[in-house]
Amino acid sequence: MAGGPPAVPVSVATATRESVPTELRVVGTVDASAIVQVKSQIAGQLVRVSFTEGQNVAQGDLLFRIDPRPFEDALRQAEAAVERDRAQIAQAEATLARDAAQAKYAEIDAARQEQLNKESLASKMQADQARTTLDAGRASLNATQATIGTARATLNADQAAVARATLDLSRCEIQAPIAGRTGNLLVHAGNLIKENDVPLVVIRQVSPIFVNFSVPEEHLGAIRRLSARGRLAVRVFSADDPSRVASGHLAVIDNEVDSTTGTIHLKATFENRDGLLWPGQFVTAVLTLDTVKGATVIPGEAVQAGQQGPFVFAVKADHTVEMRPVTTGSVIGGGIVIEKGIAPGDTVVTDGQLRLFPGATILAVDPSKLGSGPL
Repeated sequence: MAGGPPAVPVSVATATRESVPTELRVVGTVDASAIVQVKSQIAGQLVRVSFTEGQNVAQGDLLFRIDPRPFEDALRQAEAAVERDRAQIAQAEATLARDAAQAKYAEIDAARQEQLNKESLASKMQADQARTTLDAGRASLNATQATIGTARATLNADQAAVARATLDLSRCEIQAPIAGRTGNLLVHAGNLIKENDVPLVVIRQVSPIFVNFSVPEEHLGAIRRLSARGRLAVRVFSADDPSRVASGHLAVIDNEVDSTTGTIHLKATFENRDGLLWPGQFVTAVLTLDTVKGATVIPGEAVQAGQQGPFVFAVKADHTVEMRPVTTGSVIGGGIVIEKGIAPGDTVVTDGQLRLFPGATILAVDPSKLGSGPL
């Protein structure tokens, strides 16, 4: 149009039709998959610490050593008591064999004296004396058997004391119950520690590691349906380094919806072999659901914020623009899904919108030439 305002240089892009995954982006927190407070199961003096604070340890690695000397003494005493018990049992068994032999002889003698008394070849007093000797032998035999039973019970108790002393001695060396990363040392070498008292150190397992996050309850049905078919992919990244992304999968769907927030709590598992995730860290969690086919996608910078909601400058066939309100969907990379307002093949302005107004004529130029001076 002669004498009209000059064309406004802008950069443009064409709306495309793409298959877009449905993604939920929420803030999550990183949690260790296991947390163990390492405590002592015995009382004694802590004589050695075998790790440095913040060190990664494997399951079974030696962490602490408690002075073993009192427990070695207790073990030797218990073992000596066992040997004493065995000697007493052996002595009692020898006495039992003697008493058994004497009782058998007394039984034979009593029967012989009884028979001689019947035949008037021995007095009744001799028969009574033989019977008394037999009764005394049997009583002595029973007493010896009772002594052996008592000695064996004592042996069992002392053997239990040996087992307990052996266990206590083994507890003088405290190993890591899980693989993980140690925190601050809470009790230093030289201190006297009590049984099952304060933690000596806390170990957090960071491989694998969990990320906890919540999503609106309206997505619960889709999440349950898709997780029944297979693992749902979850990606996370931190605000300080969005380029480093950790990939994992959904592991737990909570068993109830939080009625106060209208959300469902989820937990994802990550191998975290590179140590990217750290317990207590805030991250952005991205849960991938269905893939929408044929979605309309435009560059994210084309969408402007207006008083009536988001809009774009759409380019018409005569190279003029119009403000067109749009309904936006999910963000994918540098693009954004347009659910309403733009169709595939439409041209939209992606840069230079500040100089535009409805009906303005535009001149499409390379984005690198915008702001570099006269065209």
